Amino acid sequence: MNIYSKKQHWKIYLLGFAAIIVGLSLYYTNTLVKKIAEDERQKVRIWADAVQNRSSLVRVTDEFFEEMRNEERKRVELWAMATRKFIEDDGTGDISFYARVIEENTTIPVMIVGANDTIISYRNLREDGEVIRYEGKPFEGEIKERFSRYDPIPIAYAGQEDYLYYQDSWLFTQMREVMDDLIDSFLSEVVINSANVPVIITDSAKTSIIAAGNIGNGELDDSQFVQQTIDKMADKNQPLVIELPSHGTCHVFYTHSFLLTQLRYYPYFQFTAIGIFLLVAYLLFSTARNAEQNQVWVGMSKETAHQLGTPISSLIAWIELLKMEGVGDNTIAEIKKDVGRLENITERFSKIGSEPNLSLKPIAEAVEEAVDYMKTRTSKKVHFAIHNHSSNNPVVPLNNNLFGWVLENLCKNAVDAMAGNGSITVDIYDNTSKVYVDISDTGKGIPKSQFKAIFNPGFTSKKRGWGLGLSLTKRIIENYHNGKIFVKNSSPEGTTFRIVLKKEKTG
Repeated sequence: MNIYSKKQHWKIYLLGFAAIIVGLSLYYTNTLVKKIAEDERQKVRIWADAVQNRSSLVRVTDEFFEEMRNEERKRVELWAMATRKFIEDDGTGDISFYARVIEENTTIPVMIVGANDTIISYRNLREDGEVIRYEGKPFEGEIKERFSRYDPIPIAYAGQEDYLYYQDSWLFTQMREVMDDLIDSFLSEVVINSANVPVIITDSAKTSIIAAGNIGNGELDDSQFVQQTIDKMADKNQPLVIELPSHGTCHVFYTHSFLLTQLRYYPYFQFTAIGIFLLVAYLLFSTARNAEQNQVWVGMSKETAHQLGTPISSLIAWIELLKMEGVGDNTIAEIKKDVGRLENITERFSKIGSEPNLSLKPIAEAVEEAVDYMKTRTSKKVHFAIHNHSSNNPVVPLNNNLFGWVLENLCKNAVDAMAGNGSITVDIYDNTSKVYVDISDTGKGIPKSQFKAIFNPGFTSKKRGWGLGLSLTKRIIENYHNGKIFVKNSSPEGTTFRIVLKKEKTG
């Protein structure tokens, strides 16, 4: 198993391990959120019960005040009757009872007004602790407004009719203030609740907001937002119905706290952020690794070219010496071809990492040169064929030396895949802007899972191979010619590689 197969397996293992970690984390967080949600539901239930109980207390207290108001009305009516009896007495009857009724009223402010709206008498009326004299003054303005809350009680005697006006007793007024404070406190405790849940209290029509808590104040000015929030709350929880003395029937809408909502979605945001961080880190490390690999490639190629230079110079000197020794011309010619080949290889390595020098050349001509060279150095059992399917002879920007190296590498791999016996076919196609060169063999094929891996440095299926040929081929095509190379198709009957090159731009 080569290093890239191991790398692929490790990627799968690490990805699976990461998926397990993410799954377990999400499961644990989900479980935690469910427990917190259940605890919150318990708090909300307790809070809702408390709201109901406090609402009942407020309602009962209000009923109690209503009874007190009725009792005070009865006391005032009794006081009016006693006053009338006291006035009508001719001195012959016992009026001590009526006098006692009148005297024992020490808390209810009362005022008797004549038919001409003139104040006749009053009782229990003070302002800032001082007794004010109102006899004979007109019943109008502020004093009339203060005593007009309740309907007056007529007092008829001796052919005339006066009217008795009254206010709530001092005791009742003080208790009423306590009641109002109780209602305000109740509303505050509902909206600022220990469960920290968003709350909206509306009127019976569910349109007017009486109070709200744990919701942005600025957002309450938006009627559309408020209505949407109320609808969402109603979907989550059945609204509570309460009775308030000053507001009548009210509805309490509530939902889960913002903390629970944030906690529910926090893991997804967390893993998204971690995923983005890991992706950026991977891209940075991958870029750094590729840059390092490029430096290694360039350094290795330059060093190889340098190392070949010295023995090639010696071989040229030896050729001249062999000439003087009388070696046959045919032998000298073949040796010169091989030395020239070595010089060509040295030039190829020296160009790796340098700015590519491309020149326009017919693609068919470049293909024929490379294939002709391979024919003379390959077994006669390997048959070569070139088919030019283009209507004309397309011209492409090429570095002929490097492009020949690509075709030689592909042909050598094809020969190895066929075990030195088979056929290699090169087909040339073109369209409007591109040229396609397909190199097909009749070898044993390549598994589909390795279509991309075979271009990685070090990948090889040979026992003695270095796995550099196809990697170098890919770099030459993509980095120097701005083209593409890939496995077009493969089966046990053979493999086809496709090279895509851009044609010369015509004005």
